[in-house]
Amino acid sequence: MPLKILQLVPESLPTFRPDVAVLFGKYLPRHGVECDIVGMPSGQAPQEQGFRSVRSPRFHASRLVRELAFQVTCVRALFGARRTGCDAIQVRDMVPTGLLALLLARLKGMPFYYWVSYLLSEGRIERARAGLAQRATLRGRLVLCKGLVERWLLYRVLLPRADHVFVQSDAMARLMERHGVAAGRLTAVPMGVDMEVLGQQSIAAVRPDGWHGVPLLAYLGTLDQSRQLERLLDALQLVRREVPAACLLLIGASDTPSDVDELLAYARRAGLADCVRVTGWLPSSQAWALLAGADAALSYIPRGALHDVSSPTKLLEYLALRMPAVGNDSPDQVQVLTGSDAGWLTASEPAAMAGAMVAILRDVPAARARAHTGAAYIDARRSYRVLAAGLAARYHHLSGTVAS
Repeated sequence: MPLKILQLVPESLPTFRPDVAVLFGKYLPRHGVECDIVGMPSGQAPQEQGFRSVRSPRFHASRLVRELAFQVTCVRALFGARRTGCDAIQVRDMVPTGLLALLLARLKGMPFYYWVSYLLSEGRIERARAGLAQRATLRGRLVLCKGLVERWLLYRVLLPRADHVFVQSDAMARLMERHGVAAGRLTAVPMGVDMEVLGQQSIAAVRPDGWHGVPLLAYLGTLDQSRQLERLLDALQLVRREVPAACLLLIGASDTPSDVDELLAYARRAGLADCVRVTGWLPSSQAWALLAGADAALSYIPRGALHDVSSPTKLLEYLALRMPAVGNDSPDQVQVLTGSDAGWLTASEPAAMAGAMVAILRDVPAARARAHTGAAYIDARRSYRVLAAGLAARYHHLSGTVAS
């Protein structure tokens, strides 16, 4: 019999987060772990993603109505859970919902797991304090209060009572241990790559119009202000002293359009307006084709409490595509680049990153030869095929079952 998990997530369904859709929808069922998922409405047509069942409320234009409807759906799913059809309840990144789920799981005699993919409360506190420093508002104070209360509830009430806690990285696991969660109740499940898709595709490289012969650097991912991508522009300035024609393609966007406007304004002030372009969000196939057309791929992750416990996906995709990749010394990137020896690991300062970029651009064929081994490392260590096997073994061990 398969192991059945009721999982409540804050993402809209259908979801395109690989650690939800690919891990729980595609790979875990192969190991006898099936997921009944509850999530936010998206307004998109339903898609088959491999889950045992999918529940989300009807989409409404009002965000407040969507949130309330989602909470009602979560409550109904939790009250309706029965031991005969549910082997465990798992909540992802939702403290109040997690507390209710914990209570009902205890009343029903079912295991409760909590999944931390991001330090949500800490992020809320940091953003609120930054906003209040610029302008004190009632909303800012309420957001700060919510973050502080949820952080206290998470570390003092929820995590100590969860039967198991899943986290994003080894660094996050160590953080949770410092908060008092026993190491035996922690499992790190980092981000991965679906190598059945990315590793098997023959991707035709594409260059942006007008940049067919220029030395080209590329970045794939969010352009949110919190990513501090001005540092990549600072590095590009230094690169152009050695390689004057070097250009940077930013493949992505931000949910806050002003973040992109401010980033491009920074480029203009730095004299880089003609050598920096932003594509906006693109389908994966188009994004990968543009990435493959570049000479080097960049992965800059800001250092600090929030991002040091993250598990970035972009570097994994670069290596899976056999791209010469430059990554700064964020802990997870240190682990991947040291283990694979297929990329360029640098300090987080623009000068250090620029030095690696110049080294690649001066001998692209040699850089591509070095990067070629990256795909094998990702397939062996960070493919969802491998991650799912380990996670399924953990679930079966926790439940005392054997994979069917």
